[in-house]
Formats: sequence, C-alpha cells, structure tokens
Amino acid sequence: MTQTAAALRERLLAVISRGADAALGDEEFDALARDVFAHQLAHNAPYRAYCERRGATPDRIAHWTEIPAVPTDAFKAAPLVCGDPALARVVFRTSGTTAGAERRGTHYFPDVALYDAALRAGFATHLLPDGARPRVLSLVPAPEIQPDSSLSHMVGEVVAAFGPRGSEFMIDASGLRVEQLLVALREAEASGEPVLVPGTSFAFVHLLDALAERGERVRLPAGSRVMDTGGFKGRSRVVPRAELYAAIEDGLSVPVAWVVNEYGMTEMSSQFYDGVAGQAPPVPERIYRGPGWVRTLAYDPETLRPLPDGQTGVLRHWDLANLGSVMALQTADLGSVTPGGGFELHGRARGAEARGCSIAMDELLNALGR
Repeated sequence: MTQTAAALRERLLAVISRGADAALGDEEFDALARDVFAHQLAHNAPYRAYCERRGATPDRIAHWTEIPAVPTDAFKAAPLVCGDPALARVVFRTSGTTAGAERRGTHYFPDVALYDAALRAGFATHLLPDGARPRVLSLVPAPEIQPDSSLSHMVGEVVAAFGPRGSEFMIDASGLRVEQLLVALREAEASGEPVLVPGTSFAFVHLLDALAERGERVRLPAGSRVMDTGGFKGRSRVVPRAELYAAIEDGLSVPVAWVVNEYGMTEMSSQFYDGVAGQAPPVPERIYRGPGWVRTLAYDPETLRPLPDGQTGVLRHWDLANLGSVMALQTADLGSVTPGGGFELHGRARGAEARGCSIAMDELLNALGR
C-alpha cells in the first residue's frame, strides 16, 4: 500500500469510527471524495482510461457529483482495482449467471480494513442499537464454505465481532441444517435468551416451510431480531416482503419491527438498511439509509441526468469505503431519493429503460479497447 493510500485509509477509518449514523457534511465528504478519486485515477488503470475518455480528471472536477460512475456490470469486464489484482488479499464475486462463471462480477480488495470497519459500523447501528449481543444463528453459509461471497464474509465478521459463544452457522454446502436449527431455536425459546438470525429471504422461507410441515411455531424471546438480506433472484418461488415478515412474526414470534432488511452489493464496501431493530416501521413505509460516508442520487435511466428527490430513476452510489476499487457506482436499480439522503427501491431497470446504463458500459469497453 502506498503512503497516499495508507493515509487515506486512516482518514476514512476515522470517519467510519464515528458510527454509521454520524452525519458527514457535504464539504468534508467532497474533500474526501476528491482525494479518493485522485488516488483511484492514479492507481486503477481501467478506471483511469474510462475517466480520461470522458475528460474527467481531478483538476476538472468541481464537486463530488461530477466524479464518473462506472456501471456495476463493469466489474464483469475489467479488474477495477488499485494495483495488481493478483495481489488482492480478498476477492468477492457476484452470483453466477446464465452466461457462466466467467461473467461473474469480481471485486478485488487490496485489504479489507475499510470493508470490515464499514460493515461493523452499519450492522451495530441497525441491528444492535440497544448494545445487545444476542447469540447469532446464521442462515448464511460460513466464509470458509463460500470464500468469494461478500455476504458470507460480512456475517462471518459479525459473528467474530459481536457474536457470543454458541453462535453458529446453520447452513452448509448441503443446505439448511433444519433439525439442528430447530433445536437451537427451541433452546433459545426455553432459555429466554434472545437470538439474532441473519439470512436470505429464501432461507427464511425454507425454515418457515419446515415449521409449517411440522405444524409447529417457535416463540423466540423478546429482543430477538432478524436480518433479512433478500435473495429470491433465480429462485422458483418468490414471497412478497410484507408476507414474509408477517410469516416470520407468526412462525418465530419476532415482531416486524425487529426484522430489518439489509441491502448490499458485491461491488460496494458499505451496506444499506431499511430500519433499526426494534424501531423498524411497517414494510410499505420503509426507507433504505446508508452510512454518512455514502451518498446516493437517482438518475434518468435513458439520459443519466440527475433527478430531483421523489422522482424514480436508476440509483448511483458514491461509497468512500471503496478506496481500493471505484468509489462511484452506477446501478440498474430503480429508486427514488428521499429527503435526508435515504431512498426507496422500485425494482430493476431493464431493456430500453436502462439505455443510459448500457451507453455507459459501452463507453467503458471502448476505453479499454474492447
């Protein structure tokens, strides 16, 4: 790591140490974003080619909103990393696609200090606001089972940082360990000790189906909480979120206010949450919020022009914790930004609707000579 990168990392770690709910003024964010952009332009060759083709250099950027964003699909096309990808300490990949494993998006990390600090801060703010340290019963595979999964890494770090003795991963390479999980849930019910259950939506459906087949319910103690990470993509069965959370409340006795959805991306180092455990509003009223070191805006999906708050467009995120790759990311997620910097999700832009995103991707490929 260069001296500049090390100094930037320490500045960013200091920001993250304030907590995910600590405000970061636009002036401070702008100064950090400019420095991160200059670092990435100097050390990330594919991103530099993309930016220079657009005439975007540090001396021409007047505000952080002018820092070019790369489409998230760009992580499938080029190693967007500051330095040699072969020297990356950790590599995360998106789930497989119909185009094959070689088309998976790949995020290289020279180190994970910022990633881990960011995930701990966000998780503590949204899932552990009361300072509790409940036993973790994870419906997400352990990192050693899925070493290239950012979600598995996240939950592994959560267990290491916050999980007391007895925390377990209740899913392995063969699937959900239903019998062991039910035993652990019954133990929690009998002991009166609350638990924290993180998992994908599909894993919760599997668990609730198992309970229904047995004609059983679990009454988890007060203070138990759930982190739902979504994840119906590619599944044959989809359950609406409101229906799923009602089923969790009925089958596990975890009130909807204690069920929080986490929204993350392989291409990002920070996560968004749609509530705070114990205070989460009803599902239709929920707003995703990121930490102070992230900014989100909506853009017209055809022209990629910025939209005012309340109008639906494709979401663009600036994540300062993405120091070792690319800070500015253009997604194909449709959403509208709310006052205060949160956003609502409205699905995915597809086909002609995402024309602007496709053009941005073509510009990147042209910059790379492909």
